[in-house]
Amino acid sequence: MSLSIFSLVTGLYVLHFSIALILVNKEVPQTRGMLYPRESETREVRSLDGIWNFVRSDQANPTQGVRDEWYAKELSKSRPTIPMPVPASYNDITTDNLRDHVGTVWYDRKFFVPRSWSKDQRIWLRFGSVHYEAYVWINGQKVVKHEMGHLPFEAEVTDLLSYGAENRITVMCDNALIQTTVPQGRITEVPNDGGMTIVQSYTFDFFNYAGIHRSVHLYTTPRTFIEEVEVTTNLSKDATVGEVFYSVSVNGSAANEADNVLQIQANLYDKDGILVANATSDQKLGGKLQVNPVKPWWPYLMHSEPGYLYQLEIKLLATNDELLDVYRLKVGIRTLSWNSQQFLINGKPVYFRGFGRHEDSDIRGKGLDNALMVRDFNLLKWIGANAYRTSHYPYSEESMQFADEHGIMIIDECPSVDTENFSQELLGKHKSSLEQLIHRDRNHPSVVMWSIANEPRTGSVSADSYFELVANFTRSLDKTRPITAAIAVSNTQDKAGRSLDIISFNRYNAWYSNAGRLDMITQNVIDEAIAWNKRYNKPIIMSEYGADTLEGLHMQPAYVWSEEFQTEVFSRHFKAFDELRKKGWFIGEFVWNFADFKTAQSYTRVGGNKKGVFTRARQPKAAAHLLRKRYFALGRDLDQCSFPEDLFTYIADLIS
Repeated sequence: MSLSIFSLVTGLYVLHFSIALILVNKEVPQTRGMLYPRESETREVRSLDGIWNFVRSDQANPTQGVRDEWYAKELSKSRPTIPMPVPASYNDITTDNLRDHVGTVWYDRKFFVPRSWSKDQRIWLRFGSVHYEAYVWINGQKVVKHEMGHLPFEAEVTDLLSYGAENRITVMCDNALIQTTVPQGRITEVPNDGGMTIVQSYTFDFFNYAGIHRSVHLYTTPRTFIEEVEVTTNLSKDATVGEVFYSVSVNGSAANEADNVLQIQANLYDKDGILVANATSDQKLGGKLQVNPVKPWWPYLMHSEPGYLYQLEIKLLATNDELLDVYRLKVGIRTLSWNSQQFLINGKPVYFRGFGRHEDSDIRGKGLDNALMVRDFNLLKWIGANAYRTSHYPYSEESMQFADEHGIMIIDECPSVDTENFSQELLGKHKSSLEQLIHRDRNHPSVVMWSIANEPRTGSVSADSYFELVANFTRSLDKTRPITAAIAVSNTQDKAGRSLDIISFNRYNAWYSNAGRLDMITQNVIDEAIAWNKRYNKPIIMSEYGADTLEGLHMQPAYVWSEEFQTEVFSRHFKAFDELRKKGWFIGEFVWNFADFKTAQSYTRVGGNKKGVFTRARQPKAAAHLLRKRYFALGRDLDQCSFPEDLFTYIADLIS
């Protein structure tokens, strides 16, 4: 019996190892277009945000709407509808069990298209994000299918619209996660009081909010238009001269006419609208702009004028100098570099101080909320943070633009969370998520690093080849930024770190390990960071640490879940970080989490994850004030920033 079990286990091991060996680097579809919709002399943008009609499918029959062609007419003709805001997660809007619905839901609404749009223009329909899978119809005609939440998609609808008349858009959204989606999950059928029900499970620790999460736009372009703009920048060694390299792709009939030589007129303006550089491209539709003197893009608190942005104006011209299209975008001029010891921006070493975050709020879930976004950035600056990680998925394009403007550095993470059970199909979707992410965010100066996964199972036997393929693919798309991943396994088990440029590790001393033991934090953090660096000889970031805290719970001496305990946990980590900073290769500390957030129901979660230094309503806990003093002290010591006047509360005048 023992021999048989041994043979079986050995056989499974060999099979698993063989699967890892046959993973191959297959091509993934390449994204085209997707420029953020902006109005110009040649473009119009119209929002379809608002109140849509909504229907949930039967969980046991999720494809009924497709079979019965609900998209062929108004949804209300097939099922009773309810109003649903867009953008928003649908889960927390109603008062019934929609929150835990698994499977498909349907949206529709009507809209008008002006007659003027029919004249020599192309019309595009663009979604900022639908989680997880989306199918879209216009006037009953299928337009596009997209898989991958948190990322935009679009399609041309020029020939499907009725101009000067009413139109209808229908969307089917499927939130189901399985072992080959990104992120992964499982669907099971289990008994309940009424018979059987469908249950979605997943290992990641945030709620699987779903719906049309970001804005929906219609926008116009000329027949021949600017489809893509890619920008990179450089600085002279003394940071007085800047260079902006631009490359443009064009779509349309005029681009294919042999006798039509297209050109790009590129104009660069400073914040005051003054032209500082311009150039006309050759037929390659690319070129270089030189700015002298230049104002570099600096992170918050590293310079008196952080987040400085120029405006790049791209004009597409035909042979006779006819203006075909105009597109404008903001550009930050900066350089990034890294080695085995440091990460540098504009030649200056960076010490990251910030957060893991979530797009999460009461009622709206993960839906785009401009008021919340502005509040969050105000709090980031109030607390003295200079960075955050988009844990654990791409955040809205609007938040990326806000980070550009405020000098907040971003570690940009794809939706791969707790990645396991590696397969060829999963690898393809993982790479696709990164391709879409990099295509969307490559021009943002705030994006300084790509994170290819959060807490993947990098100790498993196939992790080595899997993450080597993912990391190399990411480098093939962008060599200007380093690659990291937030690793949760021990340094002795990890098989992915060799493929990364910067090592980030998550560890919850005194919480998930040695709960309550404040005396088992500082040395453990020091020892583990040293071990990671010794193994890989790369810069190290502690990308997650923290403790759940119920606001208003006070206990002295400190006890788990109390505000005093969270404050003590932070303080013990600070001691470790300061010791590690002396070694030169420890380059950052990220608290988990910025604010409390919703999770799946669990007896370990009281209304969600409470590790935030801010409540879900964005009010500070006691630890936020401690962290604020820490972050500004680091800013003063490392970057010579000044203290806010209200950082320290007056106590007493002790001068006699």
